[in-house]
Amino acid sequence: MAEQTGKVYLVGSGPGDVAYLTVRGYQLLRQAEVLVYDALVDSELLELVPKTCVKFDVGKRGGRPSMRQTEINDLLVQYCLQGQQVVRLKSGDPFIFGRSHSEIQALKAANCDYEVIPGLSSALAAPLLASIPLTDPILSRCFAVVSAHNPEALDWEALSRLETLVILMGGQRLDEIVERLQIQGRSPQTPIAIIRWAGQPQQQIWEGTLMDIGQKTAAAPLSPCVMVIGEVVRLRAYLQRAGHRPQATGDRGILDPVPYTPSPVTSPHFSTVQTPPSSLFTPSSSPLANKTVLVTRSASQSNQFSDRLRQAGAVVIEMPALEIGPPSSWEELDRAIAHLSSFDWLILTSANSVEYFFDRLAIHVQDIGALAGLKIAVVGEKTAQWLARRGIKPDFVPPEFVADSLAAHFPGSLEGTQILFPRVESGGRDVLVKDFSSRGAIVTEVAAYQSRCPEAIAPEALAALQNHAIDIVTFASSKTVKHFCQLLRQAEGDDSWQTWLSGVCIASIGPQTSKTCESLLGRVDAEAQEYTIEGLVQAIIQWLERKN
Repeated sequence: MAEQTGKVYLVGSGPGDVAYLTVRGYQLLRQAEVLVYDALVDSELLELVPKTCVKFDVGKRGGRPSMRQTEINDLLVQYCLQGQQVVRLKSGDPFIFGRSHSEIQALKAANCDYEVIPGLSSALAAPLLASIPLTDPILSRCFAVVSAHNPEALDWEALSRLETLVILMGGQRLDEIVERLQIQGRSPQTPIAIIRWAGQPQQQIWEGTLMDIGQKTAAAPLSPCVMVIGEVVRLRAYLQRAGHRPQATGDRGILDPVPYTPSPVTSPHFSTVQTPPSSLFTPSSSPLANKTVLVTRSASQSNQFSDRLRQAGAVVIEMPALEIGPPSSWEELDRAIAHLSSFDWLILTSANSVEYFFDRLAIHVQDIGALAGLKIAVVGEKTAQWLARRGIKPDFVPPEFVADSLAAHFPGSLEGTQILFPRVESGGRDVLVKDFSSRGAIVTEVAAYQSRCPEAIAPEALAALQNHAIDIVTFASSKTVKHFCQLLRQAEGDDSWQTWLSGVCIASIGPQTSKTCESLLGRVDAEAQEYTIEGLVQAIIQWLERKN
């Protein structure tokens, strides 16, 4: 058998959200065996890699301890020489202030194969997402992009004469940038815009002049940001006042204007433009237009739900309240897999149980024929869809998408039936096991995965809650409700956070989740009639219709 050949892919992730990742970059992430990523890479991208992928956070941020560049180089070489497919994921474009040259030198010296995949640089994307054109036939016939990481090395005299200047990595050096430009003759009235977290739900934009921008941003953290300096900044107000903002049109490769109603959350000194990438510039007629939704599903499960909300026009901020991982021991599941022929039914109640069971099955049994003679029952269409991805159709799906319905409608007699039930290691409901056992079934429960509370709340979610920028909070399980409360209590030190939910819609995916909401949060405003993410979206839309 030929020895596996390793390769390193230097991939540009774009400005953040997966919506701006190239198709080639997406494909490589889905196949990665090792992921080495920067600090500004969006967490959603990290969920695209296989579960078995080894991840290394090597980001450099604001003087915090970080891996040295030589250590990053050695890491890439090490895994490449081991025959691994390595993705070096960089923010923006790998060749724009991405330190790729050093890494490529190290790879070439070690005779490692590599490939560079371009990405959309924030220097271009951030102004566009803020409605600032970098060129204009009259106001800007050229522009320059510079890094303010080392201001002393820049020719400020030459830069001050350019019509438009784009500055990266300048958040901590704003005062020095403004001073140097004015010393070289740039007018204090020159417009400037600062775009922080471009293309993300927490995107913020400050507008001012070289004379007053320091005062307007005095109390605000600016990094990571892109600065645009020049008369083109004034075009932003014109484009917005005209009621249009640009929208990417995909296959046509052009930009079309579409109706847009801005809905910024404002303070005296800045506006927060909360426009998620996949629904940027959504017409205000969309059912969830101008509404900000906090999603509390696990990071690995939130993508489809978040995308559906964005399609309906919502701004989505993700606050993972669940972390899904392997069980503390595989022993019970491995023993069950070794004796599959002794079971009559396999019961799967979630996408997680499908994924972890079949991934473990593949390690021990290469032939799916090992399931011959074993019938499969699932709870919910979503679980059935995940099973279909494995090429398998369930033998039974109950009419209602809850575990209670499974036992109530189970086909045939259960007396003496041997049932294998791979489930969450702890914290799950016991109603299904009790119901089946009471009807004579012999149920073997095995831990297939575990779900736990994250160590800390996502910073952007905490900030949005503190600033009363959330309209709707969604819960897809009782555990997400419990962990949501736990994370906020941990962040605040008491229960004062509950005031942040005043006027916020509490939306639940079903009756059991609603009971937990009522117990811990005191109310439920919207409950899905069909216990699916689509049902939850519809429940939110109906709640808004009743409210209006």
